[in-house]
Amino acid sequence: MTAAQSPLTVHKFAMCFSSTLRGARLARRLCGTRLDAWGIPYGSDAHDVVTLVVAELCANAVRHGHVPGRDFHVLLTADPTTGTVRIEVSDTRGERLPRIPATTAQDGDGGRGLLLVEALADRWGCSPRATGGPGKTVWAECAADCATPRDLIT
Repeated sequence: MTAAQSPLTVHKFAMCFSSTLRGARLARRLCGTRLDAWGIPYGSDAHDVVTLVVAELCANAVRHGHVPGRDFHVLLTADPTTGTVRIEVSDTRGERLPRIPATTAQDGDGGRGLLLVEALADRWGCSPRATGGPGKTVWAECAADCATPRDLIT
């Protein structure tokens, strides 16, 4: 007797983006669109949390992981069986590891991104790139109700 397979599918979205502010903005928008298609609708708390974490990790890849002529890579995975969305952002600058600053200037423009990730994500961390190339992958996992895509519901 074989075990029945779950009808729920793990959803994946992966793409390379230019290491620019425009690339980071496009990554956030495309991830937001995918989340909505996967059943995590625009305006829901889960959608807002995940897209904010995506935005912060992509902005950090552009700001701190930029190497001229190199792109950054985003992998977004939603697993309905665990109710978790995993965000992985890889850049080519392995020597600049993410860290939460001890203090931030109250009127400064930066320094709060990882504080937001720390507060919003259930877990986050950094690891060497899975592809074995130069750089690192910063990842975060967020709880989300990963429903079946609305266009597949009869």
